[in-house]
Amino acid sequence: MIELVVAQDVARSPRYNEDIAPTRSAERTWSRWNIAALWVGMSICVPTYTLGGVLTAYFGLSVGEALFTILVANLVVLIPLTLNAFPGTRFGIPFPVVLRSSFGIIGSNVPCMIRAVVACGWFGIQTMFGGLAIHLLLSSLSADWKALGGVGEVIGFFVFWALNLFVVIRGAESIKWLETLSAPLLLAVGVGLMVWALPHTSISELLAQPPNRPEGDGVASYFMAGLTAMVGFWATLSLNIPDFSRYAKSQKDQIVGQIIGLPLTMFFFAALGVVLTAASSSLVGETISDPVNLIGRIDSPGWVAIAMVLIIIATLSTNTAANIVSPTNDFQNIAPKLINQTRGVLLTGLVGVLLMGFELIKKMGWIVSDVSLESLYSNWLLGYSSLLGPIAGIMIVDYFVIRRQSFDLPALYLDGSTYPAFNPAGFIAFFVPVGLTVISFSQPGLSWFYDYGWFTGSLLGALVYFVASKLLVKAPPVHLPEAVPGSGAQRA
Repeated sequence: MIELVVAQDVARSPRYNEDIAPTRSAERTWSRWNIAALWVGMSICVPTYTLGGVLTAYFGLSVGEALFTILVANLVVLIPLTLNAFPGTRFGIPFPVVLRSSFGIIGSNVPCMIRAVVACGWFGIQTMFGGLAIHLLLSSLSADWKALGGVGEVIGFFVFWALNLFVVIRGAESIKWLETLSAPLLLAVGVGLMVWALPHTSISELLAQPPNRPEGDGVASYFMAGLTAMVGFWATLSLNIPDFSRYAKSQKDQIVGQIIGLPLTMFFFAALGVVLTAASSSLVGETISDPVNLIGRIDSPGWVAIAMVLIIIATLSTNTAANIVSPTNDFQNIAPKLINQTRGVLLTGLVGVLLMGFELIKKMGWIVSDVSLESLYSNWLLGYSSLLGPIAGIMIVDYFVIRRQSFDLPALYLDGSTYPAFNPAGFIAFFVPVGLTVISFSQPGLSWFYDYGWFTGSLLGALVYFVASKLLVKAPPVHLPEAVPGSGAQRA
């Protein structure tokens, strides 16, 4: 009877709705292969393809150094990914609800909004690539459509935008179906493209190219800056991985699935980007680093149409999972009774359009600018990782050290219960490394703190949170997770 009363209180709470409630046992259907397929689907995308070029052009690394950096970065990022997935799998709760423990019931909205804005930005960037693919697909079928130029790309943007929102509004099973279907197809296409490109370039010459940095400079500082940026590529998912691990059948499934799906896929597709870019001069007569434009130059409308369909699938599988699910849950966390999953998806779509407004206007030909999407997200990679690193460290220490893998689950959905509205320890641990990052902009002696932002931020955030929690916060008692209505939470 006591548990029933608690459950009714939770259901009526303004911090609760069915979409961010703990997953029921029947919803925990994701095996290790579904998790692996999720990562294959998210990793095979246009930005991954261009990572090698970003590291060689902007971070002063050679091709070999760049590919090694990408592999190491994705092995490193597996650590926060698997650790932060634990509470999602055990308690069935999404990222914003996990944050209520370390930042407070209301305070969790601050890191949620930081994560949401970044995801909406990436959603807009990926939708630009998907829209371009749709435009090129239709251009290969119709000369009249090709004549539309930038206007056709803008129309393609909104068609792809609507397709993304439709998939996510249909729920987690729709995403699982998309990722499981697309993963083997995308891997097969990647292998085919590599076989197609290899005869047109020399791997030995490619690896022998000198790095784009001053002669005599050591590789260490360039490697660390590149490593930080590449870890930052998935720093977003290392936070909101509970949004997906809450559907996993077990901890073993989420761990093994992520190990299988992430590092080698990222390495292979980044390597494919390097090889295809090098081979593009032989294939189409000029060097092109964007796979959408490269394939669009092929003098065969049939092959272009097929390739564009595959790129649309690849971008859709990345965008829906990586860039819409998290802000959808984050927006719900602000006012769960007012914002459900559908409204959260629509808000994500609206913000994504607004953030890409400048680029869309440029496509329409109303303004002229030399700012490229590639330079935009290469700067983002380093910049936002400095903000997200502390949050990752705080989450890990909170769950494994302070809470000892136990939450008062009903209280995570209640005001004025076990958890405070704002947890001072979380905000102190967040703003200390962020403040040092800001200071490091104007202090040459501290530039390393920004250059290695994800590592310095996560480690310092974790340390400060541990100390502040011991001094300021009393750990709550453990309650049975089954007290939440419909909960499929696991005790172990």
